[in-house]
Amino acid sequence: MGFLDGLVAAVRRRPRPIAAEERLKISYAPRRDGDADPGEVVWTWVPYEEDPTKGKDRPALVVGHIGRDVAVVPLTTKNRTDRPECIEIGRGDWDPAGRVSYALLDRMLRIRSTRIRREGGSLDERRFTRVVDALRALDPG
Repeated sequence: MGFLDGLVAAVRRRPRPIAAEERLKISYAPRRDGDADPGEVVWTWVPYEEDPTKGKDRPALVVGHIGRDVAVVPLTTKNRTDRPECIEIGRGDWDPAGRVSYALLDRMLRIRSTRIRREGGSLDERRFTRVVDALRALDPG
């Protein structure tokens, strides 16, 4: 199991091995159709790092699918780019205030697509590829 699969498995309440048919499938396919598609920024409930039983509704970038679920990385407006697991993705429609956003690559979450509250915008393919490349760079295997 690679780093990316390990991150996704780690966020489950009861971690279990990810079956071959459930492997993370990364793609770029944003479509404004109401579904959470890779490349889109969506709003969903994200647990706090300190206490996963609590959290808040926040933007997250969809990077791919795991079976019927989506894999997302949460976004923040706090600049943490001094750490390799945080990269700048710029501004977008998901933030009405027009602030710069950053992807938290070490917090990949597996979310049921029914738990996505709404689409907030999408990244262009160049920025999406930067995020995916940075995720892969964190993958030691």
